[in-house]
Amino acid sequence: MTADVSVTQLILDASLLVQAVMLLLLLASVSSWALIFFKRHSLKKAEQGAINFEEEFWAGGNLAEIYKRINEEGQGESSAGLERIFRAGFQEFSRMRKQSGAPPASVVEAAHRAMRVSVSREIDGAEQHLPFLATVGSVSPYVGLFGTVWGIMNSFRALAGQQQATLATVAPGIAEALIATALGLFAAIPAVVAYNHYSNRAERLANRYETFVEEFTSILERHTHAAATAAR
Repeated sequence: MTADVSVTQLILDASLLVQAVMLLLLLASVSSWALIFFKRHSLKKAEQGAINFEEEFWAGGNLAEIYKRINEEGQGESSAGLERIFRAGFQEFSRMRKQSGAPPASVVEAAHRAMRVSVSREIDGAEQHLPFLATVGSVSPYVGLFGTVWGIMNSFRALAGQQQATLATVAPGIAEALIATALGLFAAIPAVVAYNHYSNRAERLANRYETFVEEFTSILERHTHAAATAAR
């Protein structure tokens, strides 16, 4: 308890600039943890949604029925990213097929292009807020170091007017300065770990989307080729 009180007192006795640095680092740490929990929830939801949709898709169900089900449920936050990609591709595929005289290759290309646009939006959503974590992880130690250097400078300037410098007079100033470095590391370490972890998960999710687009495009090509052959 005494240690806690002494640390609090050191923070209160620190210079205004060092206190501002500490407050900035504390806000950065709180924001980072809020984003960490938010990204954990959103990525887990996207990954589980992809698993559920792939199970339904590869179960051999009718594509039109899957599309109808997705439209009936809507395209809000509750829908999975892979569902939105499928919907964009199948919707464009159906629209192009209704146009008379549209070449089969153009129909498939239009569906593929629509899915690529949807994938780009989903990847942007998966990577949202990750740059902030990277910024906190890279900048916070330097901000803390700045507060430490400034606090030590003030400590030595205060000692300049004293004839004798003892450990008791030097230690508090250096201790309050080092608190800024500790807060910088406290903000940076979780942010760096979370950034690396969530960047990897977002990349794997993006690869999953890309693979689905290519596989679904192949299915549409076979379906279009079979329909053109039957029409002949």
